[in-house]
Amino acid sequence: MPYIGAKCEAGYRRLLRNGELYERVEQAKACLAACRVCPRHCGVNRIEGELGTCLVGARACVASAAPHFGEEFPIRGWYGSGTIFFAGCNLRCVYCQNYDISHQPNGQELDPEALARLMLDLQEIGCHNINWVSPSHQVPQILEGLLVAAQQGLRVPIVYNTSAYDNVEMLRLLDGVVDIYMPDMKYADTVVGRRLSKVPDYPAVAQAALKEMHRQVGDLEMDEEGLAIRGLLVRHLVLPHDLAGTAEVMQFLAESISRHTYVHIMDQYHPMAKAMRHSQLDRPVLSSEVEEAKRLARAAGLYRIHEE
Repeated sequence: MPYIGAKCEAGYRRLLRNGELYERVEQAKACLAACRVCPRHCGVNRIEGELGTCLVGARACVASAAPHFGEEFPIRGWYGSGTIFFAGCNLRCVYCQNYDISHQPNGQELDPEALARLMLDLQEIGCHNINWVSPSHQVPQILEGLLVAAQQGLRVPIVYNTSAYDNVEMLRLLDGVVDIYMPDMKYADTVVGRRLSKVPDYPAVAQAALKEMHRQVGDLEMDEEGLAIRGLLVRHLVLPHDLAGTAEVMQFLAESISRHTYVHIMDQYHPMAKAMRHSQLDRPVLSSEVEEAKRLARAAGLYRIHEE
């Protein structure tokens, strides 16, 4: 089904008209020279081909692009979310379900015109939005592709689907560009983040990122058909033995973000990648652990708990 028009204008359309989208692209690209695109601040010159932790250079690296029907209904709707999976990652989660494309940049390098074409094709087949999956380390390249796509008629909302290990400087360049932020909130404990995702400061970075996302777009808003048009949707993957620190995560969301935060308590954890090497991660999550996580969310004062 071809795209027939959005009920609300995507934010980047306004930035295109007033010329600010061009400026955002240039500001973002400048961050590649001594890379500070993500919180790792590797400092490598990606423009000249140097590689940091994410192993992605100056061009966008895309693993796949297609309508996706596995997202929450407000995101997928009836015709799917137009997902673009970006290869590489700035985390090294030992249980990553996409480790084959995340731990190595197994994808195709694309110039801005080719990336724009992917977005336009997804819009043309009827996707409700363009869903950037794992974009944190490729923000400059994605913005450059978006600029071309917007010039050629892209108009559906943008979903920023992230681990929340995001640089606030980059997020500020996305203010008015992204309509719907969809971050994970993985851990409440720094030591757990270091052990399971190989970063020294996950909770502090993610909390700052979520505060900036919410400042930009507010609580999740949906139209009369239940489709997301703007706002924040937070995902929280329940891990065995409460490794995620669910009570603390939910308390943070309720007290420091908003008690109106739309939260998806996710139950699909199962051992992948290197998880079997960790005794606390070597089994699927239990239904009782998921129900306890939902109880903790409600106890914290959150009431918009995703159910399907």
